[in-house]
Amino acid sequence: MALPVRTSVVNRVMIYSIGYASFFNVGDIGDFSPVTFALAVQREIPVFYGNEGNLRSYPLFTSPIPLPKGESGARMTVNHAVPVIRVNDVEVLAVSTSSIVQIGSIKSIRAESRIKHIRQLLRGLPPR
Repeated sequence: MALPVRTSVVNRVMIYSIGYASFFNVGDIGDFSPVTFALAVQREIPVFYGNEGNLRSYPLFTSPIPLPKGESGARMTVNHAVPVIRVNDVEVLAVSTSSIVQIGSIKSIRAESRIKHIRQLLRGLPPR
């Protein structure tokens, strides 16, 4: 599938934060496939020993991602009456893990972000 030829004109782009495996792109690209595996451990007392974080011990990181089965049968016709996309300002607070801010055309995106959050709290202490 050929990408449609269009021109994107943007006056100003302001992005305050770009996270891991994320991307800001101006121009056309074919495929974008960012992948992030992260283990987020939050402890009431922040003590870390350096040997935490074996991702293989969590099925989340090894189980296959369910994908759609084949074509849906839907058909689409696109008519770009104006070959130029004009935008004055783009302001983005944050581009999070395995994501993209794209100005231009992109053929396909297959983003994957697997994050295991663990909170370890002390027992028996009254809440503050």
